[in-house]
Amino acid sequence: MAEFPAKVSTQTSTSEPSSRAGRICQDLDLIFIRSIPGILMIIEMVLGLLVWALVADSRYGAVPAYGWVMFVAIFCWLMTIILFVTILLQLQRRIAVVPWPIVVLGYHVAATLLYITGFITCAASVQAGFPSPTEYNKRAAASFFAGVVMVAYGGSAFFSFSEWRGVGSNAASA
Repeated sequence: MAEFPAKVSTQTSTSEPSSRAGRICQDLDLIFIRSIPGILMIIEMVLGLLVWALVADSRYGAVPAYGWVMFVAIFCWLMTIILFVTILLQLQRRIAVVPWPIVVLGYHVAATLLYITGFITCAASVQAGFPSPTEYNKRAAASFFAGVVMVAYGGSAFFSFSEWRGVGSNAASA
């Protein structure tokens, strides 16, 4: 039977309790919020919410075209929130198998195209005095903000393309 050694060296260490809130704060990409793509995504979320809220507050069932506008506004709003949270929490670094620059570029191009159709549909469906002046004002405001969101998505698509292409690259160096 093996004898127990006369001296046993032990070390004790105290670790700081790791809180989940502290880890989330470390994972936040606060630089993204202050960047132009981050600001554009915040504008897309806020004004996209305003677009679908204005359309939803009007009696949009009377004009079937507003169903498409609602779909575009809510779908892009939800997808932008998901993408914003993914980038803000730096989840794209944990899911490395996804080609994130191409996914983000594809989403912004698709959202721009959807909002072009949504803006045109919304603006073309506004009828003066139908059914009431307040309905007209809500639909006209929704058309204006849909145009602003469309431009914001276009800007996001441009910056996503620039990120995908890489800074400083051109056709001659490819």
